[in-house]
Amino acid sequence: MRSQEHGAKSEGKSDDEARSSLRAVVHGWVQGVNFRQFVYTRARFLRLTGYVSNLDDGQSVEVVAEGPRQDLEQLLEYLREGPRSARIEQVEVDWGEPTNSWTDFGVLS
Repeated sequence: MRSQEHGAKSEGKSDDEARSSLRAVVHGWVQGVNFRQFVYTRARFLRLTGYVSNLDDGQSVEVVAEGPRQDLEQLLEYLREGPRSARIEQVEVDWGEPTNSWTDFGVLS
C-alpha cells in the first residue's frame, strides 16, 4: 500500500522527477473576496512553493506554484472552485518544469 502522506519521499528516485510547475490565472470576481488567502491556505497545506498575487486588471489573480504534479492538480481543483464569495469565470493554466525559485508559498499584493 502506498502512503498518501504529503511528507513521504520515495526512496531511490529524485524528488524533482515528480515535481512540476503550475501557472494559473483565475478570472472572475476573485479580488476582495479573500481569494488569495484561500489559495495560500490550500497551497501551504499541500506543501507547495510559489505565490498568489492580484493582477492589475482588478478581475484576476495569478498563482505560480511548484511541487508534486498530483498536489498541483489538487490545487488547480481548488482554484476552479474558489471560496464561496468568489465567482470563477475562467482559469488559464500553463504547466512547466520547476525552477525551484521559492522555498515557501506566499501572498503578494
